[in-house]
Order: sequence, then C-alpha cells, then structure tokens
Amino acid sequence: EMRELPDIEREEVRQIFRDWGFAGPELEEMVRKVEAKPKAMLDLMMAFELHLAPVSAEQPLQSGLLVLGATVVGSIIPLIPFLVSPATLHADAIASVVVSGAMLFAVGWYGARLTIGDVWASGLRMLVIGLAAGLGGFAIGLLANARVF
Repeated sequence: EMRELPDIEREEVRQIFRDWGFAGPELEEMVRKVEAKPKAMLDLMMAFELHLAPVSAEQPLQSGLLVLGATVVGSIIPLIPFLVSPATLHADAIASVVVSGAMLFAVGWYGARLTIGDVWASGLRMLVIGLAAGLGGFAIGLLANARVF
C-alpha cells in the first residue's frame, strides 16, 4: 500500500499524529520525517493501523519451541477433566468444553495484554475460534460414524 497508494498512506500517518495532538507545521514535519524513512512508516502503520506487533525473524528455534510447548499444553488441557474427575463421560465432556473455553479466553486476553488490542475482544475471538475448531472436529467425528458417548 505504501508504494501503490502513497497519498492514502500519508493521510493515515497524518491522522495518527493528529490523534496524538500534533497540528499545523509540526504535524506536517512529523509526516515528512516518517515518510522519508519507509521502515519507520511501515512499523508505524503495522502498529497503529493494523494493530500488529513486530515479529523477530532472528529466533526461529525459540519460536518453534514455544509453538511446540503451547501445542502440548493446549492439547492436554481438554483432557484434564477426564483424568481428575470420577464423573460420567458426558459430565467430563461438558467440563472439558468449559475448561478449554476458559483457557482459550484467557490466552486471547493475555495475548492482547502483551501486544496491542482490546483484551475482551481478543479473548472472545480466541474463544470463538477455538470452540468452532473443536466443534468442527466433533462434527467430522460424527460424520465418520465415530462413537461419541
């Protein structure tokens, strides 16, 4: 967008600085300075227009291990009610959905606290996506005639 629509991007930068209280010649100077440094403009637009945090490309091993750990922990959480509860399979399944939903919301909420974004919207987004994925897996199991309960 910066190359294809420079006027629109410039106006978006101008609006960000206006929102911060800059005006007049000071505003135009800020816009010129940011526009003169494409990386600064890109970083500004990613953070304040797209609400994306910078990602480090220098640490792929650390990122991979983090994803592995999150996957393992995320896969164990729904099993906890089945492992610790003497209740029926049906009650444990309901408890599993509740525990998983709470953890999904907590992860989304915490992610927004660490980066940029509304914590409640992020928590709800993570909850809806995670539960939809679980429901999708459940539906595929039903279609495959898997024994449910």
